[in-house]
Amino acid sequence: MIAEAKTMSEKRKKPICSSVGGQAVMEGVMMMGKTSYCVAVRDPYGGISVERTRIKKASIFSRIPFVRGIVNMVKSLGRGLKALMRSSEVFASDEEEPGRVEKWFAEKFNASFIHILTVFAAVLGVVLAIALFVWLPNFLVGLLKGWFPSLDGTVWEYLILGVIKLFIFLAYLGLILLLKDIKRMYRYHGAEHKTINCYEKGLPLTPENVEGCSRIHDRCGTSFLFIVLIINIVIIGVVNWALKVHTIEPSYLQVLAKIGIEIVLLPVITGVSYEILKLLAHFHGPISKIFKSPGMLLQKVFTTREPDREMIEVAIAAFNAAMEMDADPALPEVKFNTGGTLKNMLAETKKQFAEKDIDESDAEWIYALTLGINRSDLDKTRILRPDETRAIGELVEKRLTGRPLWYIIGDVDFYGCKIKVDERALIPRPETEELTDLVVKILEEGDKVLDMCTGSGCIAIALAKRCKDKKVQVTAADVSDAAIMLAKENANYNSADVTFVQSDLFSKVHGRFNVIVCNPPYIKTSEIASLQSEVKNFEPRIALDGGDDGLEFYRRLAKEVSRYLARDGMLVLEVGEGQAEAVLKLFEKRDYAMVCKDMRGVDRFLKIAF
Repeated sequence: MIAEAKTMSEKRKKPICSSVGGQAVMEGVMMMGKTSYCVAVRDPYGGISVERTRIKKASIFSRIPFVRGIVNMVKSLGRGLKALMRSSEVFASDEEEPGRVEKWFAEKFNASFIHILTVFAAVLGVVLAIALFVWLPNFLVGLLKGWFPSLDGTVWEYLILGVIKLFIFLAYLGLILLLKDIKRMYRYHGAEHKTINCYEKGLPLTPENVEGCSRIHDRCGTSFLFIVLIINIVIIGVVNWALKVHTIEPSYLQVLAKIGIEIVLLPVITGVSYEILKLLAHFHGPISKIFKSPGMLLQKVFTTREPDREMIEVAIAAFNAAMEMDADPALPEVKFNTGGTLKNMLAETKKQFAEKDIDESDAEWIYALTLGINRSDLDKTRILRPDETRAIGELVEKRLTGRPLWYIIGDVDFYGCKIKVDERALIPRPETEELTDLVVKILEEGDKVLDMCTGSGCIAIALAKRCKDKKVQVTAADVSDAAIMLAKENANYNSADVTFVQSDLFSKVHGRFNVIVCNPPYIKTSEIASLQSEVKNFEPRIALDGGDDGLEFYRRLAKEVSRYLARDGMLVLEVGEGQAEAVLKLFEKRDYAMVCKDMRGVDRFLKIAF
């Protein structure tokens, strides 16, 4: 029993082997999980901005030994470069107004200047890497052979070549530490390692717990680079010796041949190095530590530094975001609120919306309303300011949750009035403006009008404002207390004289009216589940559900409405598509009826006189 208890205790203490990896970026950290990679950055305003991106399903090549190393390296480089570019854009967008250069790039190339500059820097980095780690070592060995011809073609030539490469690698790591920005990036690198180590120890991810963990991790990319370097020295030396490259004349062709061999064999070196790193990650004994120790020493001396509390908070945010994306496949991607060209940003937002089955017109409305321009002007070339991109980003993120756009905006323009909207009532539709216009044309001096099922109060308020000179008296009724409260708020905001009554249809309504207008619930109960998610999940069901056939409220109106209409009074209704004929049959005692079409040519409105 004691032995069994000891075994169980050891199992509990065994560290977690997570699949999360990452890298430091500009003022932040990128963490990659199984299904996504997330970049967290401390923005210029002191907050933490997080970008979440889904990873496409891995191809079969990502699972083939030796081949997977090449594939994963290319993908990692791509993601790493993109993460670095995106993090740098957070800070590049901090200027209040784009300069002439940025505007010129936007007009000529439809791209941000920082994006092009980062790509140029990446290309320059590749050229520099080839010059430093391929051409320079071979050039220096060539000089040595000029002084010591006996080195030519011997094992000493390739040993010296390897030593020079190692020296250049270490010198490079040491020299870039002189750069202030690199030092900060290495501190974020330390924060990344500490966070992963904290999780793998099974500790809660708090800044205090993370601070107490090591900044060294055995799966670090620094270790991978060191392994690549050692494998490069071995394989390149053997291949050059086997092919007798040292016999090629003249000398400059020999150097070119050696450079070509290194470039051609890079995929092989990468594949072998990756498999060695994967193998070492599965072992934690003393022998494996011998092989891991050089890479871990490089981390300690060069590529990691102790982070501060704020850097740790950023790393935790990135890690948690990656874990959340892995846990919830439905969690949407989120982009940084950075500057850029209007055309590109709008296209990216429309793409995000399309993936969530959100109408692209919502993206256009978000941009137009935030920028204070017409939707027709969205195709014009311009660079967005940081405050504009942040405001747009906040609205886009809320819309991606599924919440209706106008609930997010908070109000809509309705027939010349500003109407506040939220989950207490339906969002006014364009057809309801057409219904309002029909009633405005009917009302005469001193008429009394009742807006039944008023909801947000949009119809009643619009009638009171538009027909004020006619001294029209407006009453509005709704069964929902919450809707009545919202309608009263809208009436006060628009300075509209409307009398509100909380009533189940006519139960608490008194008097007779010259015109009764009603837009009741008319969706069939069975069809509500098939409505757009933003409608069925957010707008009040009580304002949608019209019963089994959608005609329940029209039947109730038909039984009672004549008692509340004055002589020669008129009932004006909005009906669902295909319902006009069925609704008319319910009002058999009518004196007059007319069907009116909406802007789309659908039989949408009924005018009924008694």
